[in-house]
Amino acid sequence: MEYPFEKIEKKWQNIWQKKKIFNAEDDTEKKNYYVLSMFPYPSGALHMGHVSNYSIADAITRYKMMQGFNVMQPMGYDSFGMPAENFAIQHHSHPRITTDENIKVMRKQFDMMGFGFDWEREVSTCHPEYYKWGQWFFKRMFEKGLAYKKTSFQNWCSECQTVLANEQVENGKCWRCESEVHQKELEQWFFKITEYAEELLDFSGVIDWPERVKTMQTNWIGKSQGTEIWFKLENSEQLIKVFTTRPDTIFGCTFMALPPEHPIIIEFLKAESEDSKMHRFCDKVLNEDSITRTAEDTIKEGFFTGKYAANPVNNERIQIWITNYVLMDYGTGAVMAVPAHDQRDFEFAKKYNIPMKLVIQNKSGDLILEEMADAYVEPGFLVNSGKFDGMDSQKSLKTISKWMFENKMGKETITYRLRDWGVSRQRYWGNPIPIIYCDDCGTVLVPDEDLPIKLPENVELGKTRQNPLLSVEEWVNVKCPQCGKSARRETDTMDTFVDSSWYFARYVDPKNDTLPFSQELAVKWLPVDQYIGGIEHAVMHLMYARFFHKFMRDLKLVNSNEPFARLLTQGMVTKDGAKMSKSKGNVVDPQYIVDRYGADTVRVFMLFASPPEKDVEWSDEGVKGAFRFLNRIWHLFAKNLELIKTYKDAASDDNKLKGEIKKLRYSTHFTIKKTLNDIENRLQFNTAIAAVMEHLNNVYAVKDVEKLNDFEKAVFAESCVAIPHLMYVFAPHLSEELWILIGNDRLLHDSGTAQFNEDFLVKDKITYAIQIMGKIRGKIKVSADATTEDIKKSALEVENVKKSIEGKNIVKMIVVPDKLVSIVIK
Repeated sequence: MEYPFEKIEKKWQNIWQKKKIFNAEDDTEKKNYYVLSMFPYPSGALHMGHVSNYSIADAITRYKMMQGFNVMQPMGYDSFGMPAENFAIQHHSHPRITTDENIKVMRKQFDMMGFGFDWEREVSTCHPEYYKWGQWFFKRMFEKGLAYKKTSFQNWCSECQTVLANEQVENGKCWRCESEVHQKELEQWFFKITEYAEELLDFSGVIDWPERVKTMQTNWIGKSQGTEIWFKLENSEQLIKVFTTRPDTIFGCTFMALPPEHPIIIEFLKAESEDSKMHRFCDKVLNEDSITRTAEDTIKEGFFTGKYAANPVNNERIQIWITNYVLMDYGTGAVMAVPAHDQRDFEFAKKYNIPMKLVIQNKSGDLILEEMADAYVEPGFLVNSGKFDGMDSQKSLKTISKWMFENKMGKETITYRLRDWGVSRQRYWGNPIPIIYCDDCGTVLVPDEDLPIKLPENVELGKTRQNPLLSVEEWVNVKCPQCGKSARRETDTMDTFVDSSWYFARYVDPKNDTLPFSQELAVKWLPVDQYIGGIEHAVMHLMYARFFHKFMRDLKLVNSNEPFARLLTQGMVTKDGAKMSKSKGNVVDPQYIVDRYGADTVRVFMLFASPPEKDVEWSDEGVKGAFRFLNRIWHLFAKNLELIKTYKDAASDDNKLKGEIKKLRYSTHFTIKKTLNDIENRLQFNTAIAAVMEHLNNVYAVKDVEKLNDFEKAVFAESCVAIPHLMYVFAPHLSEELWILIGNDRLLHDSGTAQFNEDFLVKDKITYAIQIMGKIRGKIKVSADATTEDIKKSALEVENVKKSIEGKNIVKMIVVPDKLVSIVIK
């Protein structure tokens, strides 16, 4: 009979829910363990990426429960955002309605998979009881000077009609809709994440994070130590500040490169007509994204402003150019160009016939400026550098920086590539920013007692390309909470990454209506012990969450420095070599596979197909193979059920065992040890499942089971019992069913992990005589598969041997296979 997965899986899902075995306790003597997967956007149906992610988390959850931990594995929904708003517009509905409908569908599918979530802790970011506290956090940031508003050029997606953070622009395109991103000048709210830049470079608070993620964040933060140099605009007292890591080349600066977004250029543009060449050049550059502008193969273009600045070290005139390759995002947004010693500047200067000046000579002293085909970028000694001529260029860095500081030309400083987090979004379906603008009082925070500011229901979606909230005048127009006069709400909503930057903490106390969460419970549960999600979130969600957690620490809401102790970045699910997507037509519906083969089959396939951090290539044959594997387990128990029930608790330690049955006992204990190690220390579920598969073959290799003696039957029963015990974390429904069928009273999560006996991990033992200078001094028994070095080591640990060689030198030590260890001493 084929394994009846439909009946069994539904049965155990109901039992687990009824017994609430996955509901974590906040007050228990057990040690807490917090397992969390990145919560999903409620798209309406699970995809295979979800199944892969949550199968990994559920395996860890069940394993830790078997170890005796009080495990919390919560689930919720990242339910605000542009996709939900667009989905509602397309379906002529409201995002609240479509989002709630999608959540119901996903909840049903989560239950269908048998995932062990603590549903009493469920959160949804679009519900007022959750987003109230996002507004509360905004207020605390504002009060501490970490939330501020300024006008600047922002990444703008015309399709989504909203701003994007730098991290949300991928290869020049919107991370959501893949439309081209342009620059647009807007007034926006920012979180001062740069205040925590140095802390974000410190990963000492994490236990186990992939080096790749740490490197990606470190590079994104982009710390640079250098010198800020102050150039004075000609015929003005205005300073142009430049950051450089090469103050040794300052005497060779011949022009300055600025982006169109630079405040100085914006001032220059005010004096130009709208159709001027300068305006047209700036507009052209601003319509390119930052990735394209800084790419190696992008043609470097510039426009000479006709303006000059003074080089502070020699008062020489420096041309001011607008270029397409400099961004406001790095340093001060202005670059001092030294074409003789920077290849990009060299090519630019050649193209536009800008003067060059050699200030670093090579060790041979034979560089001639007019003959240089490329910039000289190696170390050397200074020339044409005033009092510093002859100095080693590298040793001069500190000296010149100190000299400029003493003469008020600049200062040593540290800069970061990281920019403050722009959190304003010009859309409806997001968390309202708790700000009111009053003509008399200015910018006013909404009082805590008036939170949450709820989104209006009667919004006009899809009827305007401007911010939809502007269409609800009765919501926008309010009374000032300070003076009572007419005022207006802020109509921008918060970036949805704000919602996902602290959700992990809300799970510890999801029903708290006086604080985001209890500090006492946060101390018990945080940081998250094991976090699971995609590598694509390395420099967005993961960095924002670290920033938020450190801010919550400073508010004394948490007492740890990091939100996630361990991080597993799981791979994607691919088909035909590409990531599954509707546009590629290679999507596999989890519902269809579960209906045909069961949830356990899908889970086993996902966990067996590759290590969790690698991509899973979908294979119909692989799914069928997983189904056959589970059926073989089912048939094994169906055929031998009475024998297993009778002998499962019988002694199986008879040392006279031999042949296939002795090999089977070895297989049982070897498989238990390997599987536990693969799960506990390596999170390599694929090799753990492979070990059980091999063990199952060894069980099936035993023939005529009914003819075995009692000891042998006990060994056989033990070998069978180990299978559901080990497979529970991978195929929980089948394992639970078999576990109870063979007469166990306690469910598997409460039965402890399988145990192995080291004595049974020795296949055979061989006796070796130990001979010293021709005389027998002892004997040892070692495993038949022991290495020569293992045998020698064991021989030297025999007490009589130690006495015989004390004070002597071992000249030679020979191992005669299966017989003798001969030692020659002097």
